[in-house]
This record gives sequence, C-alpha cells and structure tokens, in this order.
Amino acid sequence: NLYDGSRLGIIGNTDLVIDEKDGKIINLLIPNKKAQIFSLGERSFCDVSWDAIRKIGPDIVIIEMQNVNTKKAWKL
Repeated sequence: NLYDGSRLGIIGNTDLVIDEKDGKIINLLIPNKKAQIFSLGERSFCDVSWDAIRKIGPDIVIIEMQNVNTKKAWKL
C-alpha cells in the first residue's frame, strides 16, 4: 500500500469480484495471512477496489488506499 507501506497479503490467494454484466473487475479480496492461522471456520480478507490499484508487476500489486476495509467471510 503506497499510503502507509503495509503489506496486505499474498496476491496468489486473492479472489476477484467481477461484474457479470460487463466482465470488469470490481474488487480484489486479499486474504489476511494472520487470520487464516487462527480461524475457526471463518477467514478475514481485505476488500480492495480496482480503482485503488496503481501498478501490477510480476511479483507485486501496488495499491493506494487510506482506509483498508477488512471483512470476514465463512469458509465454504
């Protein structure tokens, strides 16, 4: 994150939220590494808007967000 220098998670484990009508990516759902170790049926993830992405490289995605939203979802 360019705003505060934080590392949000592993991009290889990221899910995409895609608009079914036009096929555009809306959000990235990046799993929180720390929460997965201690989770009991639920996981937490960072919800990153596609508009917050500044650069996509071979090893890293750089975003710029002042407030990173953390949400919880039950594992299926």
